[in-house]
Amino acid sequence: MGLQLQMKLHSTTYNFSLQYTHSHENPSNPKLPLSNLIFRSPSTPRHYQSLFPLFSKPHSSKRTIKALRIVSDYSVDKDRVAESPAKLLRRILGSPGIHQSPCCFDALSAKLVERAGFDCCFVSGFSVSAARLGMPDAGLISYGEMLEQGRLITQAVSIPVIGDADTGYGNAMNVKRTVKEYIKAGFAGIMLEDQVSPKACGHTRGRKVVSREEAVMRIKAAIDAREESGSDIVIVARTDSRQGVSLEESLWRTRAFADVGADVLFIDALASKDEMRAFCEISPLIHKLANMLEGGGKTPILDPSELEDFGFKLVAYPLSLIGVSMQAMQDALASIKEGHIPHKSMPSFDKMKEILVTMKKRSYMPPLARDLHKKLSEKPLTLVWLLESSMMDIYFLWLGCSLSFDEYVKMRSVIKLLESVM
Repeated sequence: MGLQLQMKLHSTTYNFSLQYTHSHENPSNPKLPLSNLIFRSPSTPRHYQSLFPLFSKPHSSKRTIKALRIVSDYSVDKDRVAESPAKLLRRILGSPGIHQSPCCFDALSAKLVERAGFDCCFVSGFSVSAARLGMPDAGLISYGEMLEQGRLITQAVSIPVIGDADTGYGNAMNVKRTVKEYIKAGFAGIMLEDQVSPKACGHTRGRKVVSREEAVMRIKAAIDAREESGSDIVIVARTDSRQGVSLEESLWRTRAFADVGADVLFIDALASKDEMRAFCEISPLIHKLANMLEGGGKTPILDPSELEDFGFKLVAYPLSLIGVSMQAMQDALASIKEGHIPHKSMPSFDKMKEILVTMKKRSYMPPLARDLHKKLSEKPLTLVWLLESSMMDIYFLWLGCSLSFDEYVKMRSVIKLLESVM
């Protein structure tokens, strides 16, 4: 008895030919019977021989009814599956058009950005400081707190994440350590600025910047750290000298950042369209970032098409998510105080669970799966299909040995790669 199945996920078509066979219980792991799965591609030789189990109500059944033997026509390059966040971000930056990047502040807000279909996101220092400390972005949040928050965010999503590293948290040696740790945390990019420490919030008066030499040294240190780590993390070089000194000074600094190897340039608080055009005219081969500070910043708020016409490649929205979150919480609290429960804008509990459980279709593996892949690159790839309550979920598990069902249950929440397909 056989079954033909075609499935299209993130622009990739999978063709499966399923043949039903009776399975024998695995004596070492009776709940996990195994049969073969072979991946074949029309353009590349087979590169994996793997294991495939089918469960019938695995949470309650002590035995498996059937197992499947499959030959699949698999057309995705395995190197792309293991693509690093930084490599993916570089591919996005190299693609046509401008890319919108809302700023998140925790794992949930990052997952919502991903769920909405954006290519990438920023971790906003302002928003993290507000959400984590209840304080403004004035150099109060520490390196360790930003790193910990960033690690949680990068592990929650599959889109590339750019981290705000403020001033680098010290001198050139501190900058190098910061970059290396941001790489380990799974960031695709890191943004460094030239303010003195402690810094002031962007778009505010009284900001002071370090000397030209020290500003350039920070970017050089970041690039050295990238090379020493064997990484391709994207370096976003920011200057606050437009408000701290002058437009001419900010243009000089961004040229210098480009000369030493920065990947993306950013002048904070440009005050007019003419200034934005002047910025995009310097170092035309280097990507430019626009910051649309919602709610009253110095930079004009423009739509993405106009920003693209100027020459911008990335546009960040730093306050939208934290701002509407603050307002929504205030509205909900006022509603509760008046006895109106739940608030009219509150989603259902099922909808909230759906948002938390659903993961976007992934074009590369999350950090944990990538680490397992590095360690077990010569081991089988196990594709687990669970048939439960008429829902079929697909999971990829990188395994080096037999995995008990209890271990699988613990691991699957963090290495699930695809959405439910039925």
